[in-house]
Amino acid sequence: MPATRVPLPRRALPVLAVLPLLALAACGYGSEAAKDDSAQKVAAGAKKIDGLDTVKIGYFGNLTHATALVGRDRGTFQKELGATKAQYATFNAGPSEIEALNSGSIDIGWIGPSPAINGWTKSGGKSLKIVGGSASGGVKLVVNPKKVKSLKDVKGKKIATPQLGNTQDVAFLNWAAEQGWKVDAQSGKGDVTVVRSDNKVTPDAFKNGSIDGAWVPEPTASKLVAEGGKVLLDESDLWPDKKFVITNIIVSQKFLKAHPKAVEAVLRASVRTNKWINAHPDEAKAAANKQLEADSGKALPADILDPAWKSIQVTDDPLAATLNTEADHAVKAGLLEKPALKGIYDLTILNKVLGAEGEPKVDAAGLGTS
Repeated sequence: MPATRVPLPRRALPVLAVLPLLALAACGYGSEAAKDDSAQKVAAGAKKIDGLDTVKIGYFGNLTHATALVGRDRGTFQKELGATKAQYATFNAGPSEIEALNSGSIDIGWIGPSPAINGWTKSGGKSLKIVGGSASGGVKLVVNPKKVKSLKDVKGKKIATPQLGNTQDVAFLNWAAEQGWKVDAQSGKGDVTVVRSDNKVTPDAFKNGSIDGAWVPEPTASKLVAEGGKVLLDESDLWPDKKFVITNIIVSQKFLKAHPKAVEAVLRASVRTNKWINAHPDEAKAAANKQLEADSGKALPADILDPAWKSIQVTDDPLAATLNTEADHAVKAGLLEKPALKGIYDLTILNKVLGAEGEPKVDAAGLGTS
């Protein structure tokens, strides 16, 4: 699909030390159990790529990981990998996926910006590379309309985020600070009480009144709306052109160096899947839901699936400038010391694929390898 360019608000951040043990998790909604996908058939005469028996792919059971969900359901990854088997694992949180990448349990994965930043900084820039984009949007502040009638009413309320330091947690803390409210990032206490709550249990917490709202990704946001919640703010409205990175594609640097053809195959599958999603939105929505059901045992009902799907945009562009901004937000919140992000992106293979597919190349906003 055509790449979307975002204004570049900043360049690379200065080189400083990072907080080495901060767990910046991604939004999670699914199973952590590894899933072996043997149902996809390999085309006759297909050959192994780079001599590999398998390529291990990780993702979350989130609609914000639509590319991975749809690509797996339609067999697109397997088609591009030929006789090399696409093997999948699903995750609930960023730290576990980063750990899996570092241990070699997965080779390539779909993940949120905060855990990608943290994985990069904790390893001193040696563990991973962001090699592609995948999605923008799909994050909302949903509140109990009986308790919160306007944005100013959020002050003094209990608002859930998925996990300390995760992508949505950072976004909410930054937004609260922009309102002039003070919140201790670690404890979550202050002018607003931030309740770190797994996306799987947040709807029940909202239903029983233990939280007044939540800043969460899809489909959790639409689950809260189905429970009587109201969307008070769509995070997209806070960003230039209403676009911000919510999902990246990362790869182990070791795997990237040893098996660039395999990475190219996965990225080609991603680009072709995104193109198909945009050309066939209703079919793509059904395919994503089918894979969610296969992964979790339960499909999303239409009143949750339909609004959630509409708020997400798949994109090949990693929207690198917005990742830089999100890192700044984490620094301002006191969750991260300024990281050296120069080199976190390697878009060489993606741009090769995009060129071959007749699509515009994408930009690393000064944070790529050079």
